Amino acid sequence: MNNPVGWFEIYVQDMARARAFYSAVFDVELSKLDTPEFDMYAFPMEQEKYGATGALVHVSGVPSGGNSVLVYFHCEDCSVEAAKAEAAGGRVERPKMSIGQYGFVAMVIDTEGNMIGLHSMQ
Repeated sequence: MNNPVGWFEIYVQDMARARAFYSAVFDVELSKLDTPEFDMYAFPMEQEKYGATGALVHVSGVPSGGNSVLVYFHCEDCSVEAAKAEAAGGRVERPKMSIGQYGFVAMVIDTEGNMIGLHSMQ
């Protein structure tokens, strides 16, 4: 049986601004994907590791924000990435809070209006 999520896409309006935000929050470099129809930059991935990867996507005429899908990023301590999100031009929607035996979560709004979740066990 595979993990339930195999890929995610976060739709953006300004790719440079969005790449700068996600690079700053998660200390990663996104890689341009060769897609003729639209502009895509993928998050790094290691095939043998737990979890799924995905990409930032800009498609003309497809708005960002207001979507009903929430992607959670794994973190060591989600309050650290929440602070980085705010420093990178986003905002904290819900600061770090306990979800009992399942750890902690925080929710932030990126520079494109998308809400993302942050999850950690500490």
